[in-house]
Amino acid sequence: MTERSGTRISRIAPQRRHTLQFLREIRAFSPVFLDTEVDMSAVQRLRSDARERGERSSVLTYVLYATARVLARHPQANAAIRGGGRPKVARYPSVNGKITLDKTVGGERIVLSTVLTDLQNTGLAEIQRRIEHHRDGDPQVMPEYAGTRLLHRLPWPVGGWLFRLGVRPLSRRATTFGTFAVTSLSHRPVDGFASVGGTTITLGLGQVAERPVVRDGRVTVAPTMRLTLTFDHRVIDGAEAADVLAEIKAALETFEQPSAEPTAPAAAVQQGAR
Repeated sequence: MTERSGTRISRIAPQRRHTLQFLREIRAFSPVFLDTEVDMSAVQRLRSDARERGERSSVLTYVLYATARVLARHPQANAAIRGGGRPKVARYPSVNGKITLDKTVGGERIVLSTVLTDLQNTGLAEIQRRIEHHRDGDPQVMPEYAGTRLLHRLPWPVGGWLFRLGVRPLSRRATTFGTFAVTSLSHRPVDGFASVGGTTITLGLGQVAERPVVRDGRVTVAPTMRLTLTFDHRVIDGAEAADVLAEIKAALETFEQPSAEPTAPAAAVQQGAR
């Protein structure tokens, strides 16, 4: 449709219906935002060592690994909430990370998500393998995204009903939404941003860049990353969220290659809710 002014008006592309359903579902979220700067020198050294061995390792992999182990120590934050007047909170034994993916489907650039389960027992190499599986795969044919493709085809009311049925029950939330979410824009010159991923804890990763830092009273240059944590105030308070952020920062800044990584069986990677 084109108005006389030349402005083109059209309906939202069906490929974005899952995002609109997601945004409608998280309207009750009560976000509070924290951020910090992380010295990524240790992580960058490990990534350089991996490249020399012919292995790939992304910043996202290290963040997922570190965050899963932190949240395993903070069950209050590895949780989800449902309800208004008499809300219920579920705390999960598995730490499941939702990641977002920049994809093009049917000529439309969209964001998709997937949930990587049982990350607290998963090693770096396996996390990287799972990320690459989704990053390099075609969501137009991958079975993990069959639900999203169905939402694209269904009438809006029917799609909304099915979406709510899939994500609202607390028993399903950990595998459909994840227990925490990570969104990265580090491939672009974005220093920091805050995101709401529908989980109690959502992390936003900015670019890793050389910046001045103070060490032992002297100014030097180091690779740093802005790390933002959004938390749902209905589930936890600021002190708990600050502890989580501080522990993730410390884990990344002191990262050492695990001597014996867990070899847990590849847990099912599931399509997220966005």
